[in-house]
Amino acid sequence: MKTIAVIGSNMVDLISYTDKMPKEGETLEAPMFRMGCGGKGANQAVAAAKMGSNVVMVSKVGDDMFAENTLRNFQSYGIDTKYVNKVPKMTSGVAPIFVNSSSQNSILIIKGANNFLKPEDIDKAEARLKEVDLIVLQLEVPLETVYYAIEFGNKHDIKVLLNPAPAVPGLDINYACRCEFFIPNESELEILVGKPVTTIEEIKIAAKVLLDRGLNNIIVTMGAKGSLWLSNKGDEVLIEPTQVKAIDTSGAGDAYIGCFSHYIVETNDIEASMKKASLFSALSVTEKGTQFSYPSIEQFNEFESQHG
Repeated sequence: MKTIAVIGSNMVDLISYTDKMPKEGETLEAPMFRMGCGGKGANQAVAAAKMGSNVVMVSKVGDDMFAENTLRNFQSYGIDTKYVNKVPKMTSGVAPIFVNSSSQNSILIIKGANNFLKPEDIDKAEARLKEVDLIVLQLEVPLETVYYAIEFGNKHDIKVLLNPAPAVPGLDINYACRCEFFIPNESELEILVGKPVTTIEEIKIAAKVLLDRGLNNIIVTMGAKGSLWLSNKGDEVLIEPTQVKAIDTSGAGDAYIGCFSHYIVETNDIEASMKKASLFSALSVTEKGTQFSYPSIEQFNEFESQHG
C-alpha cells in the first residue's frame, strides 16, 4: 500500500445550523449545533484514510482541551500522528461554521497552533517523508512551510498536490508550477487570477492563465458543475456532477482532494481518480458535518455501484 503525507492544518469545527444568517447586531436562535474535528489538512487526511490509504500527518495542535481529542480522532482512522505536535500555551485551531437552510456554508478560521507549523517540522519528519508517494498541501499553515514542503518534494522526487485554500492572492505561482497537481475551487481560482468564473467557459479561460504560467495539471472543483481538468499537455476533461440532495456542503472540497489523492497514488489515472473523487464528494454532502459525513469504503462502493 502506498503512503500519502498531509502536511497542513487541523481545526475543531464548531458548526451552527440556521434557517437564516443574523444581520449585524441581530441575535437569532439556531436549531442545531455540532462540534467535530476538521481543518483542510485533517479533512483530506481522513478522506484518504477512509478510502484505505496509509496516511502520515504533519501538523500542530494547541495546549488545550481540543488537542488530545484531535490526536485520538486521527488515530481512530489509522493516521500516523508521530509528527502532530503540541504548541505550549497556544490554542488549537478552530473553525466556526454556519450552515443555512440552502445547505450553503460560511466559515471563519482561527489558525491557532497551525501558525506554528514551520519548515523545521518537515526536517524533523524527513526520514518518514522521504518514503511517501504523494505530499498533500493546503494554505491554512504558513506559506514558508508550504513552499518548503514543495521544495522537499522536488528534492526527493515526490509528487506534490497543492490545494490553494483558503486562497491567498500573494501565492507564488512559481511554487505552484513545481507541483504535479494544483486543485482550487472556482472561487479560489477567481481570487488567484482575477477573472470571472461564472461559467465553465470562463473557468477554462481563467485556468489557462495559470497553465500559461507553467502549471502541470490544474483541476478546478466546481460544486454542482462538477470538476474540470486541464493540463500543459493539452488534456481537457470535464467530470459531470453526481446529482444528490445536498444537506451540508462543509468539507466537500476536502473530501474530493482526499479521495483523489488516494486513487491517484494507486492508479496514476487522473480522469478515473477525478470520477472517484466526484462520487465521494457528492456522497459526503448528503450528511451533516465534515469528517462525520465522509463515507466508509463500504458505503462508497455501494454508492458507486448505484451512480458510477
